[in-house]
Amino acid sequence: MPDPRFFEDLGPVRLGELAALTGAELADPRDAERLVYGVAVLAQAGADTITFLADRRYGAELANGRAGACFQSPALVGHAPAGCAVLSVGNPQAAYALAAQRLHRPRPGASQAMAADAELEADVILGAGVVIGPAARIGRGTRIGAGSVIGPGVAIGRNCEIAPNVTIGFALVGDRVKILAGAVIGEPGFGATAGPKGLIDIPQLGRVIIQDGVSIGANTTIDRGAFEDTVIGENTKIDNLVQIAHNVRVGRNCVMAAHTGVSGSVTIGDGAQFGGRAGVADHVTIGAGARVGAAAGVMKDIPAGETWGGMPARPIRQWLKETAWLARMASRKGGGET
Repeated sequence: MPDPRFFEDLGPVRLGELAALTGAELADPRDAERLVYGVAVLAQAGADTITFLADRRYGAELANGRAGACFQSPALVGHAPAGCAVLSVGNPQAAYALAAQRLHRPRPGASQAMAADAELEADVILGAGVVIGPAARIGRGTRIGAGSVIGPGVAIGRNCEIAPNVTIGFALVGDRVKILAGAVIGEPGFGATAGPKGLIDIPQLGRVIIQDGVSIGANTTIDRGAFEDTVIGENTKIDNLVQIAHNVRVGRNCVMAAHTGVSGSVTIGDGAQFGGRAGVADHVTIGAGARVGAAAGVMKDIPAGETWGGMPARPIRQWLKETAWLARMASRKGGGET
């Protein structure tokens, strides 16, 4: 279930209503009166939530789980365990997205500069025009620069430095964190799917977790998770203009130079390093201590401790040999244009 500090629950809702909303068909019409209170992914689904199954590879996870209800394509309905209500639909992910919009919504922001229930410890310093949302908490000795906006429910630890014009929402921030000007933390990640009337956004119901000692550069963006949290590990240092997408998990003591882009659901081990303008495709795992060269395009997993470069990225020695060979071929007599 989404964190109640950041999201309002709009349930319970009858499955019959969700079937009508999404165009799904209940396998057992008697389930129409059953209530669900929220959405959840397969790994987190419980008896009072609805989930979805769109890929046969995860059928066993549903069959062994505790989901109360599940959107499934007609070809996959046999995977549901006993007691799980089945809603058959052509695009289960789109149905899940519509159900999520019906069951949850982000909490509204502040209607005044300082929400009445915001909590600030001693020695917090606020610049001109700072906005602190409802139920936000700011730790002792933290400084927040002019024009920054701290969203509802956000918790910021002690002795942090938040520069001017920073936006933080849907986030839990540790101690001694430094966030430079213009950074945006916790906005929804990019996700869309085909709905009955065109593309629809997939609700982003996760959070951003920033651990102690992290530094985040100017105009960097870190998206909140779609289902799971986006996590930045202890003492990681992130340069300016870096983009980190939803569900990414960054380890401790990592370094990312400017213009690095990390796609959704990437896992990065402790001590990994990224040169400027490196890019990482979604669902890739980068091992502990790995190094990614500047402007590299990572399309597959990198083992721990290895250095990769190029586009598509490959082990550094291989890339250097191939680059040198291409240079020799291009410079051979007759190899150029006439």
